[in-house]
Amino acid sequence: LARAYEVAAVYTQPPRPAGRGHGVRRSVVHEAALRLGIGEIRTPPSLKSPEVQAAFAALAADLAIVASYGLILPRPVLDAPQAGCVNIHASLLPRWRGAAPIQRAIEAGDEKTGVSFFVMDEGLDTGPVLAMYEIPIGPGMRAGMLHDRLAALAAEHVTEVVEGYLAGRLVPRPQPENGATYAKKLRKEEGHLDFAAPAALLERRIRAFDPWPGCWFFWQDVRIRVLEAEVVTGGGAPGTVIALPLTVACGEGALALTRVQREGRRPMTADELQRGFPIPLGARLS
Repeated sequence: LARAYEVAAVYTQPPRPAGRGHGVRRSVVHEAALRLGIGEIRTPPSLKSPEVQAAFAALAADLAIVASYGLILPRPVLDAPQAGCVNIHASLLPRWRGAAPIQRAIEAGDEKTGVSFFVMDEGLDTGPVLAMYEIPIGPGMRAGMLHDRLAALAAEHVTEVVEGYLAGRLVPRPQPENGATYAKKLRKEEGHLDFAAPAALLERRIRAFDPWPGCWFFWQDVRIRVLEAEVVTGGGAPGTVIALPLTVACGEGALALTRVQREGRRPMTADELQRGFPIPLGARLS
C-alpha cells in the first residue's frame, strides 16, 4: 500500500507493559511502521478528545484504513478522511461482527471464512461492504494459523480495494439483514473445559482458543493445558477417563487428549504425561 500511496500517519495502540518482566512493549504495528519507515506514528490512548480529533483531521487524508485497532472511532474521526474509513474485518460479513470473528468461526464449526472490506459507520461492523475474499477453514485449523492466513489474504487485496474504491469502481453495498451474528470477545475462563459439552464442540474450542486463552482442565489441583485432541467414540460420566492414555467421556462422545502441558512444563504427549504424572482409569477431571 505504501508503494502506491503516501501514508500520512500510522495510528496504533500506545506501548504497554507486557511479558513476565512487564517491560513496556510497542505494538506489532508500531514496530512494523518503524522498520519500514512508514509515516508519522501516533499512539493516542483514545480518539475522543477534540485535540486528537483535530490532529487527525489536519492530515487531510483521502482515506483511512483500519484493522484490529481496538479503539472506538467517533463520528468526527469517521468523517475526517474525504472517502471515509475502510475497515478490514476477519469474517464474511454480516456473519461474526465483533471482537473475535476468527475464534468464533472455528468454535462454531464454520467451513469457510474470509476478509471483508467495508466503509465504517458508527455501528459495530455494520457499514456497507466494498469487497469480500473467502477461504476455507480446513480440518485441524487453529486460530493462530487462520489469523495469519487471513492477514496475508487482506494484504494481498488491500491495494486493489483502495484503488477500486477511490476510482469509483467499487461501490459500497449495504450488508444484508439476514445472517448477522455477533462474535463476542473472548474471556479467559472460556478455556476451562466443561466435559459436559459435546466432544466435537470441545475439540473445536481447543483449536479456536489457541494461542489464547488456551484450554485446560484440573487433576489433583494441577492445571493441565490441552494442546491437541481428537473426537472418538465412547461414553461415561462427563469428565471420566474411560481409556488410556487419556480419553475422557463428554456430554456427547469422548475426547482423546493427545498433546498436553502441565503448568511450568514442556508440551508432551498423553503417554509422556502418564509416565510422570499418572491419571488413572476412572479418574474424574474437573
